[in-house]
Amino acid sequence: MTPQTDPLETPETDAGLPRTRPPGRYRLVERWNLDSFAELTRMRAGLAPILRPNDGEGVGLAQTPEKVVLVASELATNALEHGLPPTIVTLLADDTSWLLDVADHDRGSVPVYAGERIPGAGGLGLHLARTLALDVGWYVTEEHKHIWVTFPID
Repeated sequence: MTPQTDPLETPETDAGLPRTRPPGRYRLVERWNLDSFAELTRMRAGLAPILRPNDGEGVGLAQTPEKVVLVASELATNALEHGLPPTIVTLLADDTSWLLDVADHDRGSVPVYAGERIPGAGGLGLHLARTLALDVGWYVTEEHKHIWVTFPID
């Protein structure tokens, strides 16, 4: 008889994405509840002045604000497409870093790392997070599945 395994514990599906909670030192900055793809624009527009308070500074993907907005957009899109609504995007901070947390209500699914893809192929959220962020992880609570990433504060 084959032993039963918990689908949330299979490393093949999440390509070894750490199943861990983020550090608890962060304070809430802002939260967005997204029920549709149309609300992604509102979230991006809300992130920009928080991450880049001196408008015009830090433009370009090499800068943290653009990385956070890009990863937030990709992970929120994945959650809207593959998870159960609403998607909850939370931005937190401490003195040195941003913490972005994207949650959906599909507790039974595992984040799938699609690996590197050609532009336009989709499925880049976790790849971009792993490439652009300081740290990435995921965990499940009683109500949500969370993907979290951290970035340095420029």
